[in-house]
Amino acid sequence: MSGEQEEFEEKLQKYKKKFVVIKKEIGKVMIGQKDIINSFLTAMISNGHVLVEGVPGIGKTVLVNTLSKIIGAKFSRIQFTPDLLPSDIVGLTSYQRDEGFYTIKGPIFSNIVLADEINRAPPKVQSALLEAMAERQATIGKETFPIPPPFFVLATQNPIEQAGTYPLPEAQIDRFIFKLVMTYPSVDEEIKILKKNTMLKKMKEYNLKELVSPDEIIEMQQEVKKVYLDEKLEKYIVNIIDATRHPKKYKLKLGGKYIDFGASPRGSIGMSIASRAVAFIEGQAFVTPHHVKSVAKHVLRHRILLNYVGQAESVSTDTIVEEILETIPVP
Repeated sequence: MSGEQEEFEEKLQKYKKKFVVIKKEIGKVMIGQKDIINSFLTAMISNGHVLVEGVPGIGKTVLVNTLSKIIGAKFSRIQFTPDLLPSDIVGLTSYQRDEGFYTIKGPIFSNIVLADEINRAPPKVQSALLEAMAERQATIGKETFPIPPPFFVLATQNPIEQAGTYPLPEAQIDRFIFKLVMTYPSVDEEIKILKKNTMLKKMKEYNLKELVSPDEIIEMQQEVKKVYLDEKLEKYIVNIIDATRHPKKYKLKLGGKYIDFGASPRGSIGMSIASRAVAFIEGQAFVTPHHVKSVAKHVLRHRILLNYVGQAESVSTDTIVEEILETIPVP
């Protein structure tokens, strides 16, 4: 083992211990939702954004707020409504007689941004958010300003209410590295939630420790790229993505019947970096097929577009991803 590789291995073990402590600290506030917490951390060090679907009151806002306290990051919450304007997100140019024109930056200029009920905003607002997510910059008036890293957007949408909502453009949905589905807690977990009174306590009462700095997050995002991904696993990832585009080629029963469009190359890139991030969090210097499989649903559930038959029969894209993983041979 070279000196550089040995140094990287030592860093991995240091970060592995840090993530254990981070998860424990999040557990002071959040009960259960271990997969969601792991996925948040995975997406963050993958330098990607997350779309979360879940019913109201399930703890989405609490989790993001907790995460921002632990990493000492600047946090903004934007409540999306039908009357929201792009300037409400990115900011505006104002004028004072003595000072002249000056810029007021909006809430998008934060490290962690919670875009609550994103599908309630009109298309102009969504396009402003899209620029920020894709380019890590925002245009105010005639000037473009970079958004300081780390920059992590967590967008939520309510799957129940459809009145007064605007469907997200496919280009915007594809910008999210993960789409997560946040489910109800178990009976035992809900009893613990009642005892903790998480909805009634203020965040200060939990005495959360700042365990990692924004600079360390940026460092992790660079270190993740050093995790080894074998050529065989690269081919495995590409085959999984290709199966979403040409399901009949792989003799998929459900996929061949219900898929209209498959994942873009951004899907294979997302799966590659996310599987590296999972290995990184576990303290491993290389990716295994297990790591790839663990992120497959999160990466693909919003990138597989169903035809009218699939939509009419309420087919779950998760089921199709499961069929793909069972069909594509593991190297």
